[in-house]
Amino acid sequence: MCGRVNDGSAAFGRANRIIRPPGTRTRSDHPRTFKIDKNHGGPPSRAAAFACGFLAALACFAAPLAGQQRGEVLGLRLSVFLDCATRGCNRDYLRTELAWVNWVRVPESSDVHVIMTSQATGAGGREFQLDFMGRRGFEYERRLAHQSPPTATGRETLDGLVRIMGLGLLHFGTVNGFFDDVAIFREVAEMLEDGEQPDPGERLVAGDRVDDPWDFWAFRLGGRTELEGEQTRRTMRIDGSANASRVTPTWKMNFRANVNFNRREIDLAEDSTFRDRRTDWGFNSLIAYSLAGHWSLGVRGDARKIVRFNQSFRVEVTPAIEYSFFPYEEATRRAFTIFYQIGPAHREYIEKTVFEQSSETRWEHALEIEFSQRQRWGDASIRLEGSHFLHDTDLYNVSMEGDLEFRIARGVSIGCEANVSWVNDQIYLSAEGATDAEALLDLQQRAQDFNYGVEVGFSFQFGSIYNNVVNNRFGGGFNGFR
Repeated sequence: MCGRVNDGSAAFGRANRIIRPPGTRTRSDHPRTFKIDKNHGGPPSRAAAFACGFLAALACFAAPLAGQQRGEVLGLRLSVFLDCATRGCNRDYLRTELAWVNWVRVPESSDVHVIMTSQATGAGGREFQLDFMGRRGFEYERRLAHQSPPTATGRETLDGLVRIMGLGLLHFGTVNGFFDDVAIFREVAEMLEDGEQPDPGERLVAGDRVDDPWDFWAFRLGGRTELEGEQTRRTMRIDGSANASRVTPTWKMNFRANVNFNRREIDLAEDSTFRDRRTDWGFNSLIAYSLAGHWSLGVRGDARKIVRFNQSFRVEVTPAIEYSFFPYEEATRRAFTIFYQIGPAHREYIEKTVFEQSSETRWEHALEIEFSQRQRWGDASIRLEGSHFLHDTDLYNVSMEGDLEFRIARGVSIGCEANVSWVNDQIYLSAEGATDAEALLDLQQRAQDFNYGVEVGFSFQFGSIYNNVVNNRFGGGFNGFR
């Protein structure tokens, strides 16, 4: 193995050696097990009202928990759960490129559970390990590895992961009888061997392909408490959130509610203490409809309290339309979209604004253009956005941001990120302004005409690219004494 870069195909030898035709093993005759070693104010009444409404919506869409356990994929599609929290894990890319399996949200609903981890190699690349473990009665364990050289771009790394994961899933499906149809088996095997991708129109799982008692609805509740401090400062943060979403080829719906409580205390000179307590909350929703192959319609709703922006209550409803120059199914590789929205927003302020307003309702609209792509030479994206109020076009906001990661030659790459905004729409600013403490701690938004950020870097790597050894000793690195 010395002097050879492992692209994952060596894990099974060549793909045509390990891909056995259908009929050699079925679900009922697979006894063999594969194993390989190794405030400002308290929580407002409006927040409670929106929370109650959100929970009521959840109850309307929810189904009995027992139904989820029985929901199984129709036909011979393999159900996969991906457990991945490592660098380079792009779930959307993997789900899009490996479209011949069903991706499920919970491991209990999967036929195979895939755990992806990674470690740095001696040459500066990464070694990805994928553990395939059978579930729901399938006795199967196997580990595959893919090593990405230090000179690989993000696209090349992802393509390698797609190939090795596809081979692992194909092997699992083969030995467990998922490919009874010879035509399907050969199509998937040839696609993996030749590096081809499925037709974009076949990458989505339609509703008639699965028996889902939840009708594609997914729910999530979350909370977090954070305590941090030392002798002269103390911070406490409590967050809570609830989310409901439903995504199909035709509809995309997302509803989210959150509440955030923050308390900060800082001991100052002369035995004085700075204290800040604030509670923010919000509810936002999105409903989008696939109007045509390149067109989408939608509406966004938002209600929230944001102390930093001097708003005790804000609610807005904005219909929107979007056009995509490329098919939406190719978004993980390239995207070029134009997005337009227009609608009213009502604001109620904590303190009277610089325009002497305690509350107001204003219409505004925005146009956004975004282009991004992921190629073998690297990644690039650029985004332009402009908006203004309809009652006064002098109240506007224009921003531009972009990033680039470009491989000039083998081992030589450059990267840059930049953003700039021209701001003249801060109608919510408090007439009293921010105190010195609020300005220093960035607790209150202040008047700005512009903001910007630039980051540029390069990487030049040379030497051995064949040192694929992983050594976990002294994992803490170079941290020394303080």
